[in-house]
Amino acid sequence: MCMVLKLINATMAKPGSTVLMDGIAYNVRSNEMSKTGKHGSMKCRMELISIIDDKKKVIVVPGDERFEVPLIEKKKAQVLSIQGDSVNVMDLESYETFDLPLPENLKGQIAEEKQIEYWDIEGKKIIGRVLS
Repeated sequence: MCMVLKLINATMAKPGSTVLMDGIAYNVRSNEMSKTGKHGSMKCRMELISIIDDKKKVIVVPGDERFEVPLIEKKKAQVLSIQGDSVNVMDLESYETFDLPLPENLKGQIAEEKQIEYWDIEGKKIIGRVLS
């Protein structure tokens, strides 16, 4: 189930944009472009941060390398229960219930009956932020 919005060249990947690599969505932190050489093409040194687990990745690609831009659906849910590192939530539109991993940076903020915003990125769901 691929929900790609569009394709962009590496030179068009600005800091703050999102690209898809190996099925994982990354935020572009920086994109340094080198000048073209006598016989070569422009190179882009990109620093990427995974949206799912905050892991950093640095790659060097040709400037005309194509990246997919993933569709990130942002939806609201209510927290039903918290068990260890798992949060059981109910979608506020479809009333579907499911478990999401509890992010480290939101551990003290998430509580039962609070509303959260969760992101559906290429079929993988994560908690984006606490709403109330």
